[in-house]
Amino acid sequence: MIKYLLVGLLLANSVWAAPLDRIVAVVNNEVILDSELVEMEQTVRQQLRQREAAIPSSEILRRQVLERLIMQKLQLQRADMSGIRVGDDALNASIRQIAENNNLTLRQFRDALESDGYDFAEFRETIREEMVISRLRKSEVEDAIVVSEREVDNFLATQNLQGDSEQAFRLLHILVGIPDAPTPEQVQAAEEKLAEIQGLLEQGADFSEVAAGYSDGQNALEGGELGWRKQAELPTLFAGVVPNLSVGEVSEVIRSGSGFHLVKLAEKRSEETHLVKQTKARHILIKTNELVTDEAAESRLNQLRERILNGEDFAELARAHSEDTGSAIEGGSLGWASPGVMVPEFEEVMNSLAEGEMSEVFKSRFGWHLLQVEERREQNMADEFNRNKAREQLKQRKIEEELESWLRAMRDEAYIEYRDL
Repeated sequence: MIKYLLVGLLLANSVWAAPLDRIVAVVNNEVILDSELVEMEQTVRQQLRQREAAIPSSEILRRQVLERLIMQKLQLQRADMSGIRVGDDALNASIRQIAENNNLTLRQFRDALESDGYDFAEFRETIREEMVISRLRKSEVEDAIVVSEREVDNFLATQNLQGDSEQAFRLLHILVGIPDAPTPEQVQAAEEKLAEIQGLLEQGADFSEVAAGYSDGQNALEGGELGWRKQAELPTLFAGVVPNLSVGEVSEVIRSGSGFHLVKLAEKRSEETHLVKQTKARHILIKTNELVTDEAAESRLNQLRERILNGEDFAELARAHSEDTGSAIEGGSLGWASPGVMVPEFEEVMNSLAEGEMSEVFKSRFGWHLLQVEERREQNMADEFNRNKAREQLKQRKIEEELESWLRAMRDEAYIEYRDL
């Protein structure tokens, strides 16, 4: 069985299409058919079996899958109104990457899908929908998130006070959702549902099974699994609660604008930090253009390489000949570079050289290079690294919180009609 790496991958199995279809829900101006619901139910069951996760009862699973289909339909409708499209080139590149992640060629991947009974054309459209939704979320949620330097400062200060910021927690989550500006009746209904959930947990019910059956959160069908989070990556709502929980303990009810939350600490561990390996290198760049061909640029650099091997100074030749004006004035020096800073083709050559060694002439997307590694070191990049990491953690925290509100608001604004299941 192929192990797919795309989160939320839905595989449509045509053998489940019902000869006499019926409508199970209306979402704005579109319908969800029973055949769609059955197909996704089978997919979710298969995914849960592969993860060896508890499978809810048929009634609960059907209800949760329908809710997932509704949210998927709403997001695709919004993307269509926003003009978000995924062309065949981008789609093909994504599918090739999925195949490569499974150590298969595209042909082998397609054959494996079809041998398992999946229609490749339907699979392609499923991936296209996943990509459309991803672009919609980026456009409407992620791109709007801003993290200020003051927030980073405050975040790091809080981390210092808390001490072990490298501790990580594996969390499970249950959400009993309420709409924006709920009526007293809606709040009461949510509180009654919450009381039922707490009763089940107190009687010893498995948290993951209860989450799969009752939670309104995005990860309900995954048993409420939020995965591993470092202390700095915890949602703001949970940051003051989770570090005080014992492994296996369930929190008290946490109230937010989205509803009522319960969070369980499933596991806890400590994370290690690592020094950054840096390289100090210098280079000479010759660019190609309408007048300078690849052959001419390569030949010119080979001549310069011979002059250096014969004793001329690399830095002086870089100042005189390199077309990287920023580094040329420094004798070709690129300073200390951390992994991932240089383009891959340049970094690959740089990493293959010993200290003091000069490369053969090679080409990158910027032109032709002659490269020499001067030194290597392990550098404690604590300040820069921690600020960048803090900025990313704050952004991810904000994205997660905003995404939940965005989805809830989208659903509250939609016309949704349930038919007989």
